[in-house]
Amino acid sequence: MYLVTPERLEKMKRILQTRQNTLRVFMDYVYSHHNLSAIVRTCDAVNVGKLYYRHQKKVKLNNEITMGAHKWIFTEYVEDIEKFYQNIKSKGYQVVVTLLDKDTIDFREVDYTKPTLIVLGNEVDGASEVSIKYADKKVIIPMYGMSQSLNVSVANAVILYEAQRQRAAKGMYDKPSLPPEIIEKTLRKWAYEDIINKN
Repeated sequence: MYLVTPERLEKMKRILQTRQNTLRVFMDYVYSHHNLSAIVRTCDAVNVGKLYYRHQKKVKLNNEITMGAHKWIFTEYVEDIEKFYQNIKSKGYQVVVTLLDKDTIDFREVDYTKPTLIVLGNEVDGASEVSIKYADKKVIIPMYGMSQSLNVSVANAVILYEAQRQRAAKGMYDKPSLPPEIIEKTLRKWAYEDIINKN
Protein backbone atom coordinates (compact mmCIF):
# COMPACT_ATOMS: atom_id res chain seq x y z
CA MET A 1 0.00 0.00 0.00
CA TYR A 2 1.27 3.45 -0.93
CA LEU A 3 0.09 6.84 0.30
CA VAL A 4 0.80 8.90 -2.83
CA THR A 5 -1.08 9.57 -6.04
CA PRO A 6 -0.53 7.15 -8.97
CA GLU A 7 1.27 9.96 -10.83
CA ARG A 8 3.62 10.58 -7.90
CA LEU A 9 4.28 6.86 -7.57
CA GLU A 10 5.15 6.58 -11.26
CA LYS A 11 7.64 9.44 -10.92
CA MET A 12 9.28 7.72 -7.96
CA LYS A 13 9.52 4.50 -9.97
CA ARG A 14 11.11 6.35 -12.91
CA ILE A 15 13.72 7.87 -10.59
CA LEU A 16 14.68 4.48 -9.20
CA GLN A 17 14.62 2.76 -12.59
CA THR A 18 17.03 5.33 -14.07
CA ARG A 19 19.26 5.69 -11.00
CA GLN A 20 22.90 5.16 -11.97
CA ASN A 21 23.95 2.71 -9.29
CA THR A 22 27.57 2.60 -10.52
CA LEU A 23 28.06 6.38 -10.69
CA ARG A 24 28.87 7.79 -7.26
CA VAL A 25 30.26 10.97 -5.71
CA PHE A 26 32.42 11.46 -2.61
CA MET A 27 32.64 14.87 -0.93
CA ASP A 28 36.07 14.75 0.71
CA TYR A 29 35.76 17.40 3.43
CA VAL A 30 33.61 19.79 1.39
CA TYR A 31 32.25 22.01 4.16
CA SER A 32 30.46 25.06 2.68
CA HIS A 33 26.72 24.62 3.19
CA HIS A 34 26.07 26.34 -0.14
CA ASN A 35 28.46 24.03 -2.00
CA LEU A 36 27.12 20.94 -0.25
CA SER A 37 23.59 21.92 -1.19
CA ALA A 38 24.45 22.62 -4.83
CA ILE A 39 26.31 19.30 -5.11
CA VAL A 40 23.31 17.43 -3.70
CA ARG A 41 20.99 19.08 -6.22
CA THR A 42 23.21 18.17 -9.19
CA CYS A 43 23.63 14.60 -7.94
CA ASP A 44 19.85 14.32 -7.86
CA ALA A 45 19.52 15.84 -11.35
CA VAL A 46 21.96 13.32 -12.84
CA ASN A 47 20.51 10.57 -10.59
CA VAL A 48 23.76 9.26 -9.11
CA GLY A 49 23.76 5.98 -7.22
CA LYS A 50 25.05 7.34 -3.94
CA LEU A 51 26.61 10.45 -2.43
CA TYR A 52 29.30 9.85 0.22
CA TYR A 53 30.59 12.52 2.57
CA ARG A 54 32.84 13.13 5.55
CA HIS A 55 33.56 16.18 7.72
CA GLN A 56 30.43 16.23 9.81
CA LYS A 57 27.83 13.54 10.40
CA LYS A 58 24.95 15.99 10.44
CA VAL A 59 25.14 17.96 7.20
CA LYS A 60 23.38 21.33 7.21
CA LEU A 61 21.81 21.99 3.83
CA ASN A 62 20.18 25.06 2.34
CA ASN A 63 16.74 23.92 1.23
CA GLU A 64 16.39 26.94 -1.06
CA ILE A 65 19.35 25.54 -3.02
CA THR A 66 18.58 21.81 -2.83
CA MET A 67 14.88 22.41 -3.62
CA GLY A 68 14.15 19.22 -1.69
CA ALA A 69 16.61 17.12 -3.75
CA HIS A 70 18.25 15.79 -0.58
CA LYS A 71 15.14 13.70 0.15
CA TRP A 72 15.74 11.51 -2.88
CA ILE A 73 19.50 10.92 -2.80
CA PHE A 74 21.10 7.88 -1.17
CA THR A 75 23.81 9.20 1.18
CA GLU A 76 26.42 7.59 3.40
CA TYR A 77 28.83 9.01 5.97
CA VAL A 78 32.44 7.83 5.60
CA GLU A 79 33.96 7.00 8.99
CA ASP A 80 37.22 5.33 7.88
CA ILE A 81 38.46 6.71 4.55
CA GLU A 82 41.08 3.99 4.00
CA LYS A 83 38.50 1.21 4.43
CA PHE A 84 36.08 3.18 2.26
CA TYR A 85 38.50 3.31 -0.66
CA GLN A 86 39.59 -0.30 -0.25
CA ASN A 87 35.96 -1.39 -0.30
CA ILE A 88 34.95 0.73 -3.31
CA LYS A 89 37.97 -0.44 -5.32
CA SER A 90 37.32 -4.08 -4.43
CA LYS A 91 33.95 -3.63 -6.15
CA GLY A 92 35.66 -2.55 -9.39
CA TYR A 93 35.17 1.21 -9.19
CA GLN A 94 37.61 3.63 -10.79
CA VAL A 95 38.40 6.59 -8.54
CA VAL A 96 38.41 9.93 -10.38
CA VAL A 97 39.91 12.88 -8.48
CA THR A 98 40.02 16.52 -9.59
CA LEU A 99 43.66 17.55 -9.27
CA LEU A 100 46.30 19.63 -11.03
CA ASP A 101 49.24 17.25 -11.37
CA LYS A 102 51.74 15.98 -13.94
CA ASP A 103 49.50 12.95 -14.57
CA THR A 104 46.34 15.05 -14.95
CA ILE A 105 44.11 14.48 -17.98
CA ASP A 106 41.13 16.36 -19.42
CA PHE A 107 38.00 15.26 -17.54
CA ARG A 108 36.36 14.32 -20.87
CA GLU A 109 39.00 11.63 -21.52
CA VAL A 110 37.60 9.41 -18.75
CA ASP A 111 35.15 6.60 -19.56
CA TYR A 112 32.37 7.29 -17.07
CA THR A 113 30.32 4.33 -18.24
CA LYS A 114 32.57 2.20 -16.05
CA PRO A 115 31.74 1.97 -12.34
CA THR A 116 33.01 5.38 -11.21
CA LEU A 117 33.53 7.29 -7.98
CA ILE A 118 34.05 11.03 -8.52
CA VAL A 119 35.95 12.64 -5.64
CA LEU A 120 35.51 16.31 -4.79
CA GLY A 121 38.16 17.90 -2.57
CA ASN A 122 37.44 20.73 -0.18
CA GLU A 123 37.29 24.39 -1.11
CA VAL A 124 40.75 25.34 0.23
CA ASP A 125 43.08 22.34 0.08
CA GLY A 126 41.47 20.21 -2.61
CA ALA A 127 41.48 16.41 -2.39
CA SER A 128 43.09 14.79 0.64
CA GLU A 129 46.35 12.83 0.40
CA VAL A 130 44.42 9.60 0.95
CA SER A 131 42.10 10.35 -1.96
CA ILE A 132 45.06 11.15 -4.20
CA LYS A 133 46.75 7.90 -3.18
CA TYR A 134 43.76 5.86 -4.33
CA ALA A 135 43.09 7.87 -7.52
CA ASP A 136 43.00 5.93 -10.79
CA LYS A 137 42.43 9.08 -12.81
CA LYS A 138 43.42 12.66 -11.96
CA VAL A 139 41.36 15.09 -13.99
CA ILE A 140 41.25 18.78 -14.74
CA ILE A 141 38.62 21.03 -16.29
CA PRO A 142 40.42 23.28 -18.81
CA MET A 143 40.47 26.96 -17.84
CA TYR A 144 41.20 29.79 -20.30
CA GLY A 145 40.75 32.84 -18.06
CA MET A 146 42.61 34.15 -15.05
CA SER A 147 40.94 31.70 -12.64
CA GLN A 148 42.79 28.43 -12.03
CA SER A 149 39.78 26.40 -11.00
CA LEU A 150 36.01 26.31 -10.78
CA ASN A 151 33.96 26.36 -7.60
CA VAL A 152 33.72 22.76 -6.33
CA SER A 153 29.97 22.56 -6.88
CA VAL A 154 30.32 23.85 -10.45
CA ALA A 155 33.16 21.42 -11.15
CA ASN A 156 30.94 18.61 -9.87
CA ALA A 157 28.16 19.64 -12.24
CA VAL A 158 30.49 19.85 -15.26
CA ILE A 159 31.96 16.39 -14.64
CA LEU A 160 28.64 14.75 -13.76
CA TYR A 161 26.99 16.01 -16.93
CA GLU A 162 29.82 14.57 -19.01
CA ALA A 163 29.20 11.28 -17.21
CA GLN A 164 25.46 11.64 -17.87
CA ARG A 165 26.09 12.32 -21.57
CA GLN A 166 28.25 9.22 -21.95
CA ARG A 167 25.87 6.99 -20.04
CA ALA A 168 22.79 8.24 -21.88
CA ALA A 169 24.54 7.63 -25.23
CA LYS A 170 25.19 4.04 -24.14
CA GLY A 171 21.56 3.53 -23.07
CA MET A 172 22.40 3.20 -19.40
CA TYR A 173 19.39 5.31 -18.35
CA ASP A 174 17.07 3.00 -20.28
CA LYS A 175 17.26 0.03 -17.92
CA PRO A 176 17.37 -0.30 -14.12
CA SER A 177 20.74 -0.78 -12.46
CA LEU A 178 19.45 -0.95 -8.89
CA PRO A 179 18.54 -4.42 -7.56
CA PRO A 180 14.73 -4.98 -7.57
CA GLU A 181 14.67 -5.42 -3.79
CA ILE A 182 16.32 -1.99 -3.29
CA ILE A 183 13.78 -0.39 -5.63
CA GLU A 184 10.88 -1.96 -3.72
CA LYS A 185 12.33 -1.09 -0.31
CA THR A 186 12.94 2.53 -1.36
CA LEU A 187 9.46 2.89 -2.83
CA ARG A 188 7.97 1.73 0.45
CA LYS A 189 10.10 4.26 2.32
CA TRP A 190 9.29 7.19 0.02
CA ALA A 191 5.63 6.45 -0.64
CA TYR A 192 4.59 5.09 2.74
CA GLU A 193 7.02 5.25 5.68
CA ASP A 194 8.23 8.83 5.13
CA ILE A 195 4.63 10.04 4.84
CA ILE A 196 3.52 8.18 7.99
CA ASN A 197 6.52 9.53 9.92
CA LYS A 198 5.84 13.09 8.77
CA ASN A 199 2.31 13.05 10.19
